[in-house]
Amino acid sequence: MRTLIKNGTIITAIDEFVGDVLIEGEKIVAVGTKLDAIADEIVDAKGKYVLPGGVDQHVHYSFEFKGERVRGFETSNAAVAGGTTTVVEFVNQEQGKGMADTIFDMDKKEVSNQAMADYSYHAVVCDPVDATFEEINDLPSKGISTVKLFMAYKGMPFHSDDEALYKALKSAKEAGVTVMVHCENADVIDLLQKKMISEGKTDPYYHAVSRPERVELEATQRVINLAAMVGAPVYIVHVTAESVMESIRSAKNEGLPVYGETCVQYLMLDEDDLAKPNFEGAKYVMSPALRTKSDQEALWQAVDNGWLNAISTDHCGFDWKSQKHMGVNDFTNIPNGAPGVENRLGILWTYGVNTGKLSKQRFVDLFATTPAKNMGLDHCKGHIGVGMDADIVIYDPNGSSVISNENSLHGVDYSTFEGYKQDGKVAKVFLRGKLVVDEGAFIGEKGDGKFIPGKPFALCFDDVKEKKELKRI
Repeated sequence: MRTLIKNGTIITAIDEFVGDVLIEGEKIVAVGTKLDAIADEIVDAKGKYVLPGGVDQHVHYSFEFKGERVRGFETSNAAVAGGTTTVVEFVNQEQGKGMADTIFDMDKKEVSNQAMADYSYHAVVCDPVDATFEEINDLPSKGISTVKLFMAYKGMPFHSDDEALYKALKSAKEAGVTVMVHCENADVIDLLQKKMISEGKTDPYYHAVSRPERVELEATQRVINLAAMVGAPVYIVHVTAESVMESIRSAKNEGLPVYGETCVQYLMLDEDDLAKPNFEGAKYVMSPALRTKSDQEALWQAVDNGWLNAISTDHCGFDWKSQKHMGVNDFTNIPNGAPGVENRLGILWTYGVNTGKLSKQRFVDLFATTPAKNMGLDHCKGHIGVGMDADIVIYDPNGSSVISNENSLHGVDYSTFEGYKQDGKVAKVFLRGKLVVDEGAFIGEKGDGKFIPGKPFALCFDDVKEKKELKRI
């Protein structure tokens, strides 16, 4: 099967031109202007943008919080409908079980026959014994190029202390595995949460009060120091605040291999959303917590300048009525997280590109190209080029709509961006050459997605390989 996409404005992380893309089977075989090629199907993209399929390096389709579980890969059509063709899922290690065994047992039971987007995996340390850290050396052979540790959530299985962080960083450095860290001081949060509840401050807003900016800042600075001791790269996930971003930027300026991302919600929402009446604020309970409008502006500047190198969603599909209401009298029982994977492209285009905060090339870099590099997936994902997977989004910039949960595919009972305007729309999406979205409607099937192995020594190791003199202890 050969498909020729003609006359579209092709956008990459470095270029923009009117041209054509020829797809054969699952791959892109030619990119150019006025391609003269025989094709089974010709798609006229005149007046539309041709973008690489998005890579969301931070999603949760299997996360559990106090007995409640998010919607799974049966809702991954939402990602594809929103222009994201590859997602990277965090899988929490089962106690007494290897990280890879946990991942691939779940893959067989719940993912491979359900996924509608291509996918890869992050391992998550939940059993910090020596065997777990030794296993990190074997992860690349199984296509796992990243491992995550949570500094937050005291008393929960996925909490890691400094010893676990140090051991993971040391093992990962030798294996070429990128360590990703959720940075919040768990002990201080625990104290502040107990204080809020004892004072009768149980509403969702106090989630933010109990998780102030400095608990994120302190933990970020601590893990940067731990990584420097080892001489390992470290990736800070879901950065929310200007001060945290500045710590990452400063470490990078000192020559340390420290990287970070932010998420769409931290660019668009703030702590006032947690104060919405009638328990509406629970919809916006996520960790780290939403910050201020000033932090939003600093984060927009950070992603534009490359101080943070990706914009993810931390997509986490809990119902508001049936799940988040379990915390109606105690905000600490509200499942953390919010849906967002379906709206990433539209929000960033509307409020980033169309407002001048991001160029179209910078958007593509943050949305697809660098996330693929971070995950060791850039051999086939994140770019429109010969030999790459034919993951292509045709985006029609004309017209506008209003985001509504009524039209969403994420499977939960609310939209994080309900009522927000979206300029343009995702018109067509090709997943490895197969048309899976047509005229804005998802037409793919369960099982269309496949596991994409990540390669070790990804982007975050570039500085490590170049700077041999990093001090180690």
